[in-house]
Amino acid sequence: MGTGREERPGPVGEAGRAVGEGSGSGSAEGAEPAGSAGRSPALRARLAEIIRFGLVGGVNTGTFFGFYLLLHPWMPYLAANSIAFVLSMIGSFFLNTYFTYRTRPTWKKFALFPLANLTNFVVQSTGLFVLVTWVGMDERIAPLVAAVVAIPFTYLISQRILVPRGTGAATAASGPSGPGSETDERQPSRLA
Repeated sequence: MGTGREERPGPVGEAGRAVGEGSGSGSAEGAEPAGSAGRSPALRARLAEIIRFGLVGGVNTGTFFGFYLLLHPWMPYLAANSIAFVLSMIGSFFLNTYFTYRTRPTWKKFALFPLANLTNFVVQSTGLFVLVTWVGMDERIAPLVAAVVAIPFTYLISQRILVPRGTGAATAASGPSGPGSETDERQPSRLA
């Protein structure tokens, strides 16, 4: 440390050793097949987007469940589910636009977001009904389980609505194409 000239293998040395020597450790960090270098930033950007979506989903699920528990003593479980869903969806819209997909919210997207989440609502409500009526699950727990089942549907649909065509995690990783382009709508979030 004192000389500042430590001999450490760099990323190339690590990748070469992991791939070339067949270390068997299962960790070939930095090792990528030839020709995949162009996909790596896009893959990392997509993975980061999915992680952000998961974080927003956790917050949204907690918000939904909190509203549901507050409303459930005062109304039937399906009505409490519907109101809690709408309230948490409004928060989800803003978290997903700013944090997950890093795009600007617009009135058009705000209007389409509930339509896109209609599938989520149907999956979640059907799951709730099946879990309570047929499986006999507790009405306080069933909405949480049904919400988890609906997550993949929500991701695909919200991405389709909130991210303009021609953009996505791959395009976001490479940056905007220029002023006025569709990718210009993607902006860095101040939350991340």
